Amino acid sequence: MAPRVVILGSTGSVGANTLDVISRHPGRFEVFALTASTRVDAMLAQCVAHKPAFAVMADAASARLLDQQCKSLNLPTRVLSGADAIADIAAHEQVQIVMAAIVGAAGLAACMRAASAGKRLLLANKEALVVGGSVFMQAVAQGGAKLLPIDSEHSAIFQSLPDDASTWEARIDKLILTASGGPFRQRDPATLRDVLPEQACAHPNWVMGRKISVDSATMMNKVLEVIEARFLFGVPSARISVVIHPQSVIHSMVQYRDNSIVAQLGTPDMRVPIAYGLCWPERMASGADALDFQTLAAMTFESMDDPLHQARFPGLKLAWQVLEAAHGTPAVLNAANEVAVEAFLDGRIRFDQIHGVNAHTLDTIDVHGADSLDALLQLDHQARAQAQRQVASLAR
Repeated sequence: MAPRVVILGSTGSVGANTLDVISRHPGRFEVFALTASTRVDAMLAQCVAHKPAFAVMADAASARLLDQQCKSLNLPTRVLSGADAIADIAAHEQVQIVMAAIVGAAGLAACMRAASAGKRLLLANKEALVVGGSVFMQAVAQGGAKLLPIDSEHSAIFQSLPDDASTWEARIDKLILTASGGPFRQRDPATLRDVLPEQACAHPNWVMGRKISVDSATMMNKVLEVIEARFLFGVPSARISVVIHPQSVIHSMVQYRDNSIVAQLGTPDMRVPIAYGLCWPERMASGADALDFQTLAAMTFESMDDPLHQARFPGLKLAWQVLEAAHGTPAVLNAANEVAVEAFLDGRIRFDQIHGVNAHTLDTIDVHGADSLDALLQLDHQARAQAQRQVASLAR
């Protein structure tokens, strides 16, 4: 029987790419359920193409509209709504694989349910680990889930590590995350105050959603990835580093104790890690182009210690700071950043003020540690409220 797949966040770029990979292998996977927030037209098109048993919309009004349209087309899909329904479908007893591609902390509850239910969890939602941290990893261990990273950087590290996870700590010297540098890698830091949302979303290598694209432009995506790597691979934060690699050919590297380095290379196409996660430990065609070393341009690297890069990306250092702080501090940073990025995209603050909102929120929220999902979500709520107040003060 083909494994049944749930795609959380199916109308986003990762979700659409997952469906593209699945469609290249008829009969190998069954699309059991799709979830989205409000994009009814996109969800309807996916229901027509893949005929899932369930489609779940976070927004109730969107679910009612989708249900009417599915019925008018005599589709077999049952439409549900709400965050609880999304979490329930992620833990459904008939499901084997869950692609977690909901952007932001909104995906945490469903990821926790899938982990506790022992699913193969393909984690494209980095915030689940950033917010959930050891609480999330405990749910994975207790539920017997198989956690496979889908972010290109973490998938690259996973593919470069030994099969036996119990030997990672003894054999690894360093995890090296690569970063493209985004659209402003060579821009004068003094001009970043004038950046427009359209410019920040114009990534030079990857096709991504608006929020993730802004995170790449500020390097906050790398902050979240450092935090995620700490929990995914159990390596101390001091042994995780970042290097700028503008070509995005090497997706990340593992440096071993003998100073040899193992890297994973490929074209910048999310379908590669998606295909690997779907069929692990096997490999199958992803639809991505192969690297052509005869035409490949030179691969270059730039240190984050460069003073200009530190001025362009002041938020990067926050990764190591929050990992050394009380448990739950990464959740505060993530919440503040989500609020700040939304405010920038809405035109309420400048691009160069995103870091200030994040830093101010971290300085303001008192974190005494959080050892449960409820405590983490409470921290998330407090941080969002504080970040909104800071945004309002800047917008005046």
